[in-house]
Amino acid sequence: MKRNSSGYTFVELLVVTTIILILASAVMPLAKVTAQRTREAELRHALREVRTAIDKYKDAADLGQIGSLDLKVGSENYPPDLQTLVDGVSAANDATGRKLKFLRHVPVDPMTRGKEWGLRSYQDKPDATRWGGQNVFDVYTTFDGKALDGTKYREW
Repeated sequence: MKRNSSGYTFVELLVVTTIILILASAVMPLAKVTAQRTREAELRHALREVRTAIDKYKDAADLGQIGSLDLKVGSENYPPDLQTLVDGVSAANDATGRKLKFLRHVPVDPMTRGKEWGLRSYQDKPDATRWGGQNVFDVYTTFDGKALDGTKYREW
């Protein structure tokens, strides 16, 4: 008695399912590493963007392009906070009220998914864990994790 049936046997389905599970288990770690690598690249870009804006503010202040009312004594010509880079400052010797702006918006920290950054002032000690509040000399992420290369994100 011959059965003429089309379809797969239970064993064939079991073998195919096992192969798919093995392949999926190999892909998941790769996907996690790729996602982390993407967030690290976004963090590098955001840090570069903010640090460039801080440097442009400092250069403009050193060259006397920022009005004296916007510069605080003891700030070493650094911005008082990140929002100042977005809001802008009055240009020196400009009666039109034109403002110099250095950032369109404060970028989102891809690690914490927030706009809160760790700040360092020029007067802070290099190993300080709190912002002194005088000015913004540098920024860093507040995320406490480690990068793929083993360094701490806070040290970038």
